[in-house]
Amino acid sequence: MGFLDRFRRRRAPLLHIAGDEGIGSPVILVHGIASSSVTFELLVPLLVARHRAISIDLLGFGESPAPADANYTIEEHVAALARTIDSLRLREKFVLVGHSMGSLISARYAATHPRALSNLVLVSPPVYVNPAAIGDPRSRAAMDLYLRAYEYLRSNKKFTMRNAAMLARLSPIRNVLDVSERNWTPFVLSLENLIESQTTISDLAAVRVPVDVVYGSLDPFLTPGGLRIVEQLRNVTTHRVEANDHIIRHRLARVVATAIG
Repeated sequence: MGFLDRFRRRRAPLLHIAGDEGIGSPVILVHGIASSSVTFELLVPLLVARHRAISIDLLGFGESPAPADANYTIEEHVAALARTIDSLRLREKFVLVGHSMGSLISARYAATHPRALSNLVLVSPPVYVNPAAIGDPRSRAAMDLYLRAYEYLRSNKKFTMRNAAMLARLSPIRNVLDVSERNWTPFVLSLENLIESQTTISDLAAVRVPVDVVYGSLDPFLTPGGLRIVEQLRNVTTHRVEANDHIIRHRLARVVATAIG
């Protein structure tokens, strides 16, 4: 294999830019696992009067490429996001907004690209740590339960696809949840390598810009143990939105828009 072949193999793919609208300071929107940029359907209209809202589909999801040799680690996700952001040739700092798994990717990007952002907004971040690191027995048991549940989901394909399809039909945003044959490998590997095994706490500790964390009081994917650790980090401001779950519904969208500024 020649030098150019090795270079092409290592180079991160460009992701699909699903939306780019509005005029003003840029805001880059990064969705979560098993979803696409439709995640921000209710948020974008609240931004475009003052911001350039740019929605990006993550590696393996939406209309972005799904390389056959990808392992869907956080390094691969961040490398693809970074190359795509570089391709935009932005001339000013931007607000980076990540939802769910996208918030974990955004935290790593912010930690490794300190001069690119003006601030970071994490929406419904599923922050998990090793249960052994949690002192409170109830929080430790809850964390262990979440990790076991994720292992079950990626080990039982038919069950996961069937239930994802059922939840998608109940969602107020069309196609916001998609677990299918097309993205099964990105889903499973991202779940295992990025959500179940994550470094979000240390990534956030390295972020130098202000961080806003917005979450719903009814979010089933948040753990008290992980949230408490995040709340104690410097530069982090949390916003609890009552009667909202994991999806960016109207009420949550308004709080996120306010955090963006």
